[in-house]
Amino acid sequence: MQPRIPRQQGHELPEQGVPRPDPDAGLTDELAAVVAGARRRAVRDGDRQIDTAHLLHSLLEHDAEVRAVLGEGPRMARLLGYLVQRSIGYGLRWQGAVEDSGSVPVPAGDAGFSPLAAGCMERARERAARGATGPASGTDLLAAIVAEPRARAVEVLGRAGIDPGELLARLETPSSR
Repeated sequence: MQPRIPRQQGHELPEQGVPRPDPDAGLTDELAAVVAGARRRAVRDGDRQIDTAHLLHSLLEHDAEVRAVLGEGPRMARLLGYLVQRSIGYGLRWQGAVEDSGSVPVPAGDAGFSPLAAGCMERARERAARGATGPASGTDLLAAIVAEPRARAVEVLGRAGIDPGELLARLETPSSR
């Protein structure tokens, strides 16, 4: 069975012969693993695109620094509960709908990402470049996601009792960069 969210091999679109950038370029190894996990989750959930909720779920699974920023306790348990329930009820209204910010369309630079998730990936790379910290990390991606009020991940965070604005403020402090 062919995956629904294909990963381009050889960094080009075979039907067009056009070179394309490596979607994992500019990411730490940990963040590349997060993207791979989100891709698997999207396929398993029957979704056509990786959205910000897939990315958030995978960040929590693969990135200890992101888990530390979010903290432990009942809110984290609630957050994981909402993310796990996505394929069995919560989030089903998202299936068949494209996650988009509603602003200027984001070019489809990363195969398989929703427009909003692709924009978040790009902003994570930009944030890392501004901070001169090397490749984008999980906290760079989390900051990019929580800065998007229309992100599905922001909706999930809010339902779990985690204020995205407070989270972004914590992520923007120099100690978390």
